[in-house]
Amino acid sequence: MARDAWLTLLYAARSAHGDRWQRTLATFGSPEAILAARPNALAAEGLENDEIVRLMSPDPTTIDGWRTWLTGAGHDLIARDDPRYPPLLAQLHDPPLALWIKGNKPDLLSAPQLAMVGSRNPTTGGRDTARQFAKYLSEHGLTITSGLAIGIDGASHRGGLEGPSGTVAVLGSGIDVIYPRQHAGLAREIAERGLLVSEYAPGTQTDKFHFPQRNRIIAGLSLGTLVVEAARHSGSLITAKAARDNGREVFAIPGSIHSPLARGCHWLIREGARLVEEAPQIFLELAPQLAALLAVDVETLRARTRPESSQPLQNFADPMYRKVLSLLDFAPQPIGDLSDRAGLTTAELSSMLLVLELEGFVEALPGGRYSRLAKRE
Repeated sequence: MARDAWLTLLYAARSAHGDRWQRTLATFGSPEAILAARPNALAAEGLENDEIVRLMSPDPTTIDGWRTWLTGAGHDLIARDDPRYPPLLAQLHDPPLALWIKGNKPDLLSAPQLAMVGSRNPTTGGRDTARQFAKYLSEHGLTITSGLAIGIDGASHRGGLEGPSGTVAVLGSGIDVIYPRQHAGLAREIAERGLLVSEYAPGTQTDKFHFPQRNRIIAGLSLGTLVVEAARHSGSLITAKAARDNGREVFAIPGSIHSPLARGCHWLIREGARLVEEAPQIFLELAPQLAALLAVDVETLRARTRPESSQPLQNFADPMYRKVLSLLDFAPQPIGDLSDRAGLTTAELSSMLLVLELEGFVEALPGGRYSRLAKRE
């Protein structure tokens, strides 16, 4: 009966998370009590007439479809009154009424999490950084939470899957509607070794208004939010704002002053976000919160990690390769400028840059420009 009452409530609310539904639930105490209430009492709480009509006369086909979905392996519904509802998410001023989940690791929902977000069109270096940070943090006890978007989100999820703490993907659509489609394979991997989450009922299609709401859940589940690369008006900043507004830590990785994808991160840093250069910095910053959640001594937790120095450059046999590497910067540089500074012809330098690119030290960019990368693992 309790689940059926929640399904009816969710049908009436249509995944709404507004104050009126939170207030109504607080006033009556349970979905069953709401269903037993008179229409005028519901209207007094601010529910609209069409919501009351849906509450009193839910569509049986829709409700039956949801019941059928919930019989699937790894499928579940976690409502506000469920003891499994994540306590950090409950602290939001507008937490979801319920979460639809799919996956083999439902416990990740309440595990210590770090949100990682950023550009949908990142640089190669940004994508690599996201994956490497996510892997490291997953290896040190932080589940990586993101939004399944292409770019930084996808790289963060993959890095999280490479570590034992896994990853949580929060969708801006129904739990059975994977967007973007090119991440269908990644979503299957996450369902097998992590967790898919949505406040939107099965069958709900994507909508541009869903994504800001999804972002508040990403931030709400997490101890902090890391922005890897973001333009000044990126949607990633919505996640960072939600984190900040709810008293969570915000971290940002700086970049070149010439890169549009660094401007959002630089703005966050000016607004008080913590500048991050190495993954261990995040772990150490969050150690007190992690220690409280895991019931361990904070110094014991901090002793598990120390900041790492950047990986040294590979010892190439030809010293000219090391000279070229020393001349390269992380900001894009025209090949003509590099050629003049290295004392090499463009043809000679192009050949060497190709080798360095294949080794993972260099990224080739449009317009004959090159930038240096942190060495890939």
